[in-house]
Amino acid sequence: MRRRKKSPEENEHLDRWLVSYADFITLLFAFFVVMYALSSVNEGKYRVLSESLNTAFRSLTNTNGELVVLPPGAPPVALPMARPNKNAEDTKNRQRTKMRNMARDIMEALAPLVRQGKVRVLETSRGVTVEINDSVLFAPGQARLEPESVFALEAVAQVIASNAFPVTIEGHTDDVPIHTPQFPSNWELSATRATTVLRLFAAAGVDPQNLTAIGYGEQRPVESNSTAEGRARNRRVSILIDSAAMEAPSEVLEELTARPAPAAAADRPR
Repeated sequence: MRRRKKSPEENEHLDRWLVSYADFITLLFAFFVVMYALSSVNEGKYRVLSESLNTAFRSLTNTNGELVVLPPGAPPVALPMARPNKNAEDTKNRQRTKMRNMARDIMEALAPLVRQGKVRVLETSRGVTVEINDSVLFAPGQARLEPESVFALEAVAQVIASNAFPVTIEGHTDDVPIHTPQFPSNWELSATRATTVLRLFAAAGVDPQNLTAIGYGEQRPVESNSTAEGRARNRRVSILIDSAAMEAPSEVLEELTARPAPAAAADRPR
């Protein structure tokens, strides 16, 4: 039996797998080339980054505040560790001791009123606060000191005058409105009461430069005004003795003038 002879077309299709194999090898080679390129390090950029980091970490500041850059190869320098300011801590401790002694002296001077609950002496983060009920100092709706309260306030003034701490005197009322020719509202009543105590302190020897009077009216209650007890608690004069010294004011105008002025609406780019 004679074998069938293959036609030329069948011989041509036998080698077509080589095309697909060549394409696969080419793609695989391109993939490895890309992966190698991504994993390679640019030595020039790496050297620049390394030198910048070395310069930054080897920069020191001398006592004059000037930046000093150590040369390459220089030995490491031990930086001095920041130490707590012992003088500042001692000053705070002395002021805290003065405040506690002052609070004790004020409580001794106002001991009868403290026992009656008419006066409270509080130690706060700012210093010492003395709260005096208005029934001890003034008649209802009035800003003239009662004669028996003058002696108590003068005793407090003598304690404050021995120390140069800033003193703020605050007047407070309840929410019951007042309408008189002298006091159209609680603002005027509270401010006048605070000023009356301030004048007594100044006359008793407290430096007027350390005194400040503020009237808050009914805006800062410590109890609810819905009860008679709460309203009586809110009618008070608070004496705040600040442990921090007054700071000199700094001018802000120079900083504002140094900044560039904002562009006008017509000059802004659109």
